[in-house]
Amino acid sequence: MPVPRVVVSGLGFVTSIGNDYASVTSSLRDLRSGIERHDFLPGHDLLVKVLGTIKGFDTSSGQWAGWSWPAGYRFQPEVLRGMAPHGLYALCAVEQAVADARLQPADLTASETGLFCASAGSPRLMRNFLNQIHDSHGERIPPMGIVSTIAGTLNFNLAAHLGIRGAVAGFVSACASSTLALGYAHDEIKLGRLNRVLVVGGEDLNFDAIYPFHGMRALSRNPDPTHASRPFDCNRDGFVGTGGGVALLLEEAESALARGAPIYAEMLGWGQSADGLSISASDPTGRGLAQAMRRAMTASGVAPADIDYVNAHATSTPTGDASEAHALHAVFTNAGARPYISSTKALTGHGLSLSGVMETGFCAVSLAEGLVPGAANLETPDPACAGLNLPRSTLSASLRTVLKNSSGFGGSNVCLVLRRWKD
Repeated sequence: MPVPRVVVSGLGFVTSIGNDYASVTSSLRDLRSGIERHDFLPGHDLLVKVLGTIKGFDTSSGQWAGWSWPAGYRFQPEVLRGMAPHGLYALCAVEQAVADARLQPADLTASETGLFCASAGSPRLMRNFLNQIHDSHGERIPPMGIVSTIAGTLNFNLAAHLGIRGAVAGFVSACASSTLALGYAHDEIKLGRLNRVLVVGGEDLNFDAIYPFHGMRALSRNPDPTHASRPFDCNRDGFVGTGGGVALLLEEAESALARGAPIYAEMLGWGQSADGLSISASDPTGRGLAQAMRRAMTASGVAPADIDYVNAHATSTPTGDASEAHALHAVFTNAGARPYISSTKALTGHGLSLSGVMETGFCAVSLAEGLVPGAANLETPDPACAGLNLPRSTLSASLRTVLKNSSGFGGSNVCLVLRRWKD
């Protein structure tokens, strides 16, 4: 019996650079940034002044009834009552992906369909929820407080809304979370346990979700939106936060073809590793990430010379980017390979646990549209990047195979390999 081939057959985007496939593609092609000046706490002159903003949505209210979203989406109140702000973003992305993949309600409720999610929960709603309990001395406990705030909120809400019966799971590995979800979804399909898995990532976009990273000196203090996020640049000083929601459907190829779904890419395999070094910082040598890249390529049956483009994790932090540069040299330069390399976080900001599925979606766009997103905002490359192929502008290229890198707190490293679809 032939081993199933796993393909990307549906995409949905709510991101700082666009809220659908067309706008995201245009932004990647034109290197149009979604980062803007932002007042995190009106009336207070905070040191961090930029954010990868989501346009067309307003989730500033602490109550779902005060939220607004673009025309074309219609949700019943009971769907939103248990959701965090990022649940709304994710729900809109899921609707896009389901329509894009031409799925019917019966496909979603089939026992062969799974849902894997990643988010950090909602710190703001959690703060509001706990404050109500404390202020009322335990006499007022909002009934939806738990399911709208903790890290599993996407799993709970989307699984119930979509009627998922095959499998539902959440992944919590910080900034590698949704990439890990994609890896395990790939294996579930390869092993024949599931026919398709909807992988969804989402993060809130507010003071409570983003600003605490300033306490780690991880956020950029550069007030210029065009220079604050500058992966691999000598003058980088931290990442720019962003949020949103992205949904990506992984599916067994024959099933997608039978339904007439679009196929953006094939996922060949993946690999992971752990640094075993620090709570928050990457191994400065890049050893762990290099191991994950090699494992992903081995699992996929490809060599360094086969990789045309690497969508780097690089968040624009001094230590993280240098670590990844060392890993890229170890895997590619030392093997005589020079794939194109860029980090699309220069345009979007860093989406935390959302970033992996968002950027894997960008890789699928790159393969389908034949483009290599340029290394935006790169002016003076870090000497650690000497010899790496970092194109300054977006290129038209017939890509065949791409690699996606992700890293997270605790030394989590996850890498995926995607290939342009060929029947």
